[in-house]
Amino acid sequence: MTQLPKVKHALLRSRTAKKVLNSRTSHQARHIYSNATDRIFRGAQLALSGKTPFDVVYQREIISLRHYTPHTDSTVQKHRIPLVIVPPLAANMLIYDLFPNRSLVRYFLGQGFDVYLIDWGTPSLRQAKYNLGTYVKTFMPDFLEKIREHSGQQQLSLFGWSLGGALSLCYTSLFKDKNIQNLVILASPINTHKSGYMGKFYQRLTAPAQWVRSNTNFRIHQVPSRVFHVHGWQNTLGFKLTDPIGNFKNYWELVKNLNDRQFVVNHATSSSFVDNMLAYPGGVMRDIILRFWIDNELSTGSVKFGEQTANLKDIDCSVLAVGGNTDIIVTAEAVRPLMDLISSEDKQFKVVPGGHMGLVSGNQAPQTVWPVVTEWLSQRSD
Repeated sequence: MTQLPKVKHALLRSRTAKKVLNSRTSHQARHIYSNATDRIFRGAQLALSGKTPFDVVYQREIISLRHYTPHTDSTVQKHRIPLVIVPPLAANMLIYDLFPNRSLVRYFLGQGFDVYLIDWGTPSLRQAKYNLGTYVKTFMPDFLEKIREHSGQQQLSLFGWSLGGALSLCYTSLFKDKNIQNLVILASPINTHKSGYMGKFYQRLTAPAQWVRSNTNFRIHQVPSRVFHVHGWQNTLGFKLTDPIGNFKNYWELVKNLNDRQFVVNHATSSSFVDNMLAYPGGVMRDIILRFWIDNELSTGSVKFGEQTANLKDIDCSVLAVGGNTDIIVTAEAVRPLMDLISSEDKQFKVVPGGHMGLVSGNQAPQTVWPVVTEWLSQRSD
């Protein structure tokens, strides 16, 4: 009989432990469910991207000009020459301001640069007729002139990533703009046929294309531009297919960490760019296929725009070209040939750690890529 109270006490403790365990399990399950539903249905609200303040100082059609609020720290040395970010066309602008502590525009501001960004907007089929010439000959000179008016400075530095670098090079050489003081060309496809396995694919397109030109009357420009229009979801899918295993692992890590709110928030923030890529206007996509992939025009140093020709040898400003050592979309070897095509005496080519997107927004970019750019640019912006 003396053991009965002990048995009752043990049973009571066991029941209490089960209740606590069940309560904790239930709480964790609710927490995981809440994180999962927020990630699926409220990803845009969770994302930390796009928080750096800016003003829209000019608008034309779907395109807008951003001026980011200058850094107010009086200890930061301000640079006289404004820095103009020229993005590629399919990129969501969030890539430049992805995390508050991993934001390229915020980094540039903190280094004392007056930062402008040309936001190409969200093209639809109404813009399918836009081609590379539309951006190089019409939009680039207009927006750069508005930057000069707004900043009060004639000299400018252009920062072009991916296709944005090609647009910057073509504009500068076509207009022989001597007030472009500096060009930073980041992972831009100068010789697409040297871009790894993708380059080999482009090379294989050349022979059939030449046969069609020589033996038929068909010309790709006869096909309506809207046929070549690539929607944003197609660009997102294409980008993810460049690394399908990596993307699968990315979502598997999300599943394993659904109980970690910060992980879920960070995943939503990173995905705010990758899952929301923009369309390529049909005319631009047609030019990319014919002029970059097949004819590899930039590698020749001359790109035609109607009756005008952009000759890269006319570029003599300071140029920094950067390639990523793990970039499989535009390899470092596809960027390097620029050094032999321009006339600049002050020119450098550097290979840095990172892939195509990682150069602009990767975990290591603030330590391994951005300082390389700002150190070079700071010495040439006063």
